[in-house]
Amino acid sequence: MLVALLIEDFILQLGCEIVGMAMRLEPALDLARTIDIDVAILDINLAGKPSFPVAEILQARGIPFVFASGYGAAGLDGSGISAPVLQKPFDVGDVRRLLTAAL
Repeated sequence: MLVALLIEDFILQLGCEIVGMAMRLEPALDLARTIDIDVAILDINLAGKPSFPVAEILQARGIPFVFASGYGAAGLDGSGISAPVLQKPFDVGDVRRLLTAAL
């Protein structure tokens, strides 16, 4: 929850709008299927479940995304998903750089 609040603060500092947040896989899947967004930041671990199904939905919809993870790129191993990874800990500059690259 603290990391989500930190990311939310960074997003607002960058002048962007947050249109949805989900801390668990099921609500994240619902959002991924229905939300109209420009880009998403996904934590690899949502309450103990990997967010890869969310990434697959976003990818199929053509919505760019980045992952946030304490595991770095190693957290994607075996997922079959290629995406930028925001390595924890990070700052607002890191968020800006990765979101700009994703867009």
